[in-house]
Amino acid sequence: MDGTLDHVMVRVSNLEDSLEWYESHLEYEEKDRHEGDGFTIVYLGPEEMHEEGALLELTHNEGTDELAVGDAWGHVAVRVPEGELEAYYEQLMDEGVEDYRDPESCGGRYAFVKDPDGHEIEIVQRDPDEGALWSLDHTMIRVEDADEALGFWTRKFEYDEVGRWESDSFANYFVEPRDAAEEAMSVELTYNYDGRSYETGDAWGHLCVRVDDLEEDWERLMERDAPEYRDPGSNDDMYAFTTDQDGHEIELLERDPDADSLFPF
Repeated sequence: MDGTLDHVMVRVSNLEDSLEWYESHLEYEEKDRHEGDGFTIVYLGPEEMHEEGALLELTHNEGTDELAVGDAWGHVAVRVPEGELEAYYEQLMDEGVEDYRDPESCGGRYAFVKDPDGHEIEIVQRDPDEGALWSLDHTMIRVEDADEALGFWTRKFEYDEVGRWESDSFANYFVEPRDAAEEAMSVELTYNYDGRSYETGDAWGHLCVRVDDLEEDWERLMERDAPEYRDPGSNDDMYAFTTDQDGHEIELLERDPDADSLFPF
């Protein structure tokens, strides 16, 4: 199983406002668009993307004016060069971006802003060789059992735990595909020790894992007792969905790099 993280999907209430926000503040460009029956999907990313870099998928459903973010969904993190966090943060503030947590409140190591729908976006510092400016670094989700969450990703998707940070009240675990490129996105699993439970909300969509062979890799997941949420057959053999132990949706997608469209439709 290749297992590269292909994209992360979030829902937005006003597509044009969201596109303007990401294009003007994070310098993203529209990579592809699909107009469906009552919904629109847009893939975004930096102009210069590595082949293993992850896309941001914005989904807008007609008639959706308000979305609940929920607390099971954490944030996406984007990259800026080492030593330039403060400068890029101040640039966003000058552009009128909503402040959430400034660098000083985060020990000078990272910062947070919010997009028009309240999706949290962390700004992290990385070596310039580890991905384009503003490229997706990781996606954070909250889990109720760290052992189960780590077991899910390491056993079912053959991911490796590549980092962890533990405090008195919570822990962060980072997982990514084996031999992933430095430019690839990882998943951050956040576990709070107090035993709380979480609400997903309808603003949080899914993670997508790019696979070599949809049918073969789906069968492998079924053999490993992954939940059968939406099998390939129910999606015209174009994609499939499973869920993790907390109900986070995970899409499986076989993408042809030479195809005219990023969508399998």
